[in-house]
Amino acid sequence: MTLTVFIIAVFVVGYLCIALESVLEVNKAAIALLMCVVCWTLLMLGVQAFFPEVPNGAAFVCDRIQHHLGDAGETLFFLMGAMTIVEIVDSNGGFNFVRDAIKTRSKRKLMWRVAFMTFFLSAILDNLTTSIVMIMVLRKLVQSREERLIYAGLIIIAANSGGAFSPIGDVTTIMLWIKGVITTQGVLTEIFIPSLVSMVIPALILSLSLKGKFDKEQNLKVTEVTTFTKAQRNIIFWLGVGGLVFVPIFKTLTHLPPFMGILLVLGVLWTVTEVFHRMRRTSEDDTMAKRVSDLLSKIDLSTIMFFLGILMAVAVLQEIGVLTAMGEGLNEAFAGNYYLINGIIGVLSSIVDNVPLVAGCMGMYPVSEVAGDAMGVDGIFWQLLAYCAGVGGSMLIIGSAAGVVVMGLEKISFGWYLKKMTWIAFAGYLAGIGCYWVEKLIY
Repeated sequence: MTLTVFIIAVFVVGYLCIALESVLEVNKAAIALLMCVVCWTLLMLGVQAFFPEVPNGAAFVCDRIQHHLGDAGETLFFLMGAMTIVEIVDSNGGFNFVRDAIKTRSKRKLMWRVAFMTFFLSAILDNLTTSIVMIMVLRKLVQSREERLIYAGLIIIAANSGGAFSPIGDVTTIMLWIKGVITTQGVLTEIFIPSLVSMVIPALILSLSLKGKFDKEQNLKVTEVTTFTKAQRNIIFWLGVGGLVFVPIFKTLTHLPPFMGILLVLGVLWTVTEVFHRMRRTSEDDTMAKRVSDLLSKIDLSTIMFFLGILMAVAVLQEIGVLTAMGEGLNEAFAGNYYLINGIIGVLSSIVDNVPLVAGCMGMYPVSEVAGDAMGVDGIFWQLLAYCAGVGGSMLIIGSAAGVVVMGLEKISFGWYLKKMTWIAFAGYLAGIGCYWVEKLIY
């Protein structure tokens, strides 16, 4: 019991240090890695107390580390692959048409165009990949960092909202979909409107603070750095985006992890761009070694390390049963009120990674065989879980993969997001739950 308290204390203190990154001036990745190692060390020291039935506790803990590292590795390789694919497409002008589609001098119009483009792209690709794409496009449209941060915050909210109503739009919806507790038709028809509302409300609030137009010379500046033809840029775009859409299909056909599909798409896209470079080589400096090193140097490794530390630290809480106990406590305190239970789970998902929370719920709550039951397939509980775990992550910048990657790309501080965006995301979150409640009253 004492070690459990210590582990929770280490996690809480580490989390606070991450939240106060701008004050402490210590990189959040370093804190996350320290938090991860200390938590696992404490678990190893108290292995006999936590797992008395295991004869070789040290070997068991090492095995659990490898297990969770494998799960985290899949996410990290997917993240690195997606970031690299988007970087290839962007650096070679592949996203020019997306930029041209949403480009406008009006700050409010750009806000709405960014919101809807992000929302629907997130459902097709996924919230993580879409966030990367939209930040790359946004950098070409808004040169002022202060103004760009507002749009970046909305991208996080819109990406998470869009991912919640699609079975392939978020890791948690994929988990629920694969388990069979939600169906494609069910989540699209019943979660779409609540998800849309959870995006529109924040966009409306943010648009009220935006007035005027961008300066034409500064804010719509476009620099073409690619030597590729328009046809080649289109090929790169469709290979990149089409490949990302193909990833869930590849998983269904081969049953291989999603990161394998990402690596396949990356390999194909990389090969095609190398062939294009070879065809259009104009100088001796345009060598393959130079292009590869330039490409890899653009991957934000600090974000990857941060994500690794957070996922592995949360895994310790999962191992010692804290997450399961939390779920059971919610069930006892709010028995039968699935709106409150899932509403609280959504808030918690902004603090603790939503993947283990959803995994814990799937293991704790049985699937009912009774048609129309709240715990049955496409029942209230599971659909609300999909919505709340996805949209709830928008309330804190480290509450979702989309938030983490945007945090790394735009160097957004935890405190800035907490002050400017948290209450706005929360308003949209509650409005979406209310919308779902109205839907159920009508139907």
